[in-house]
Amino acid sequence: MKKTTTAIETIGCDLGDKKTEIFVLQADGGCTRQTVRTSKADLERWFSRPRAHVVIEVGAHSRWVCDLLKSLGHQVTVANPRKLKLISAADTKSDRRDSELLARLGRADVSLLAPITHRPMQAQADLAVAKARDILVAARTKLVNHVRGTIKSFGLRLPACSATCFVRKTRQLVPVSLRPALDPIYESLERIDLQIREHDRTIDRIAKRHADVEVISQPDSVGTLTALVFMLTIEDKDRFAKSRMVGAFIGLRPRKSQSGDDDPQLRITKSGDPLLRKLLVNCANRILGPFGKDCDLRRWGLEIAKRGGKNAKKRAKVAVARKLAVLMHRLWVTGEVYQPLGYCDSQRAAA
Repeated sequence: MKKTTTAIETIGCDLGDKKTEIFVLQADGGCTRQTVRTSKADLERWFSRPRAHVVIEVGAHSRWVCDLLKSLGHQVTVANPRKLKLISAADTKSDRRDSELLARLGRADVSLLAPITHRPMQAQADLAVAKARDILVAARTKLVNHVRGTIKSFGLRLPACSATCFVRKTRQLVPVSLRPALDPIYESLERIDLQIREHDRTIDRIAKRHADVEVISQPDSVGTLTALVFMLTIEDKDRFAKSRMVGAFIGLRPRKSQSGDDDPQLRITKSGDPLLRKLLVNCANRILGPFGKDCDLRRWGLEIAKRGGKNAKKRAKVAVARKLAVLMHRLWVTGEVYQPLGYCDSQRAAA
């Protein structure tokens, strides 16, 4: 990214849902403040001014505001507040203070803001389908748990079954006294099942536009949904110098807080996309489970789980999820045919 100069104004914007706090750091060192409604018309009217360097935070409004400001000729930097603890973890945090910090950091050094680039609009729309499906699945799980809990409180128990066949296998087992309460729940579950299937068909249609989905989904347990979300989230397979960097990008790398001889084991950073991280952990759970096929990943994960200790199985799942992400990226880059056994040895030999 080009280094900013002091020849133009630097403007920090804290985008709120209804109003935006603006701090203008002028070229001569002076400053002014302004509050503007967070609407396209008001922001377009206020920013119809000479070219400036505008710094905003990533958020719900950052995409369209960034496009608007660029169309008006401004240089725009989108800061990542998660990487900027000076703002996100400040003791005296306020919208006015945040806008000033954004402007001053943008004037000093853009790299301090850990700037991000929004993915293309079409990729974002495709990813929204997967996220909408995830919300429907979560809603179905909550409704199923509610039905089971209600039945259990009356001394009964519904048979174990998957969520996809829950309505068909359990609806007739509901006591007559509970049907006024649970019949609407079952009707909602039927509609949600139909909506989830429709989203699955949409995801299959989207996947056909991306030829590499088939390559990425070669490992056992990686389906079309996981491969597509992986591609749309990372977007550019060449953005990483090494495939092993993918784990950190998704947030599956353990935190680090080493000082002297003190080097505690910490939880993962969770700094990446939560949906992709959840899908990869689900894949790891399948790989390590009783129905997982024999492969290098499964053997490696089971060895970690055997070490014992607190949360050994959970650590094994996270480790397998991280290595699975690295494997998927490697397949994406090389286009190779995946070998469940001996793939890592062949990679080392080729290197």
